[in-house]
Amino acid sequence: MFLFKTYKKLNDTDIGYSFFNSKIAIISLGVFLIIFICSFLAEFVAPYDPFDPMNISLMDAFIPPVWSQGGDPNFLLGTDQQGRDMLSTMIFGSRISLIVGFSSILFAMFLGVFLGITSGYIGGRYEIIVMRLTDVQLTIPSILMALLVDGIARAIISKSMHYDMAIYVLIFAIGISEWPQFARVTRASTLVEKNKEYVSAAKIIGFSNLYIMFKHILPNILRPVLVIATIGLALAIITESTLSFLGVGVPPTTPSLGTLIRFGNNFLFSGEWWITFFPAIFLVILALSINLLGDWMRDALNPKLKKR
Repeated sequence: MFLFKTYKKLNDTDIGYSFFNSKIAIISLGVFLIIFICSFLAEFVAPYDPFDPMNISLMDAFIPPVWSQGGDPNFLLGTDQQGRDMLSTMIFGSRISLIVGFSSILFAMFLGVFLGITSGYIGGRYEIIVMRLTDVQLTIPSILMALLVDGIARAIISKSMHYDMAIYVLIFAIGISEWPQFARVTRASTLVEKNKEYVSAAKIIGFSNLYIMFKHILPNILRPVLVIATIGLALAIITESTLSFLGVGVPPTTPSLGTLIRFGNNFLFSGEWWITFFPAIFLVILALSINLLGDWMRDALNPKLKKR
């Protein structure tokens, strides 16, 4: 009964109606939630713990998937070069990828929204400086900016400390390369909103500029920000995987999707195709589900595209 009432309430809203009438959105959200829940409950969901030496044996290395000749029912998707269960390492690896993706996109969103809304509202030289920085950074591909930040961090931080701070450096590197999109969209929306009557009324009442920006203007410009954040999450996960594949992401001892693909690539032409194939397919499914959700959200939050 409770679920039925909740469904009815959601279906009565524009976004809820759009969601429940989109099979792609429902399937994409379902796939993403399954991956999300499994990754953060990996200790209870994964068949084995790839970090526990008691569950790892070199004698089990390079076992093919269960349906292939020489497969073992105990390892459905086979094992890697260390004898770790591929299904378990992918579940644990997706947790690292999701943590880095969510953290970096939140950092980029907070930085970009702050700079965008303040530059659009304040204007003047401050706006010019922020927008020129945005234009300059947009000319540099995100992956190159992330590589630059990671290289600077490696030069400043000692090697032993870099392994301990690798994930934090990676989050900062990806986040600092993704904020210009948020800044440009937020600034454009702020330029429109600051000339409306409710902002003028707030000024007459005597509210401070900071209060007007983040209490009145910000809630009215969140729609495009949420769309960019959703699509940016998929890009952040792919960027993390790319950097880890290149060897400048998370440490090799941490099984993210990128490191799994990197190690599996070394054995691709020797016949152990499953070590790189399954993590790659897993990454594609994760990124695709998030992108499809972002596409649906873009259409659902756009008043011009609403159909009801």
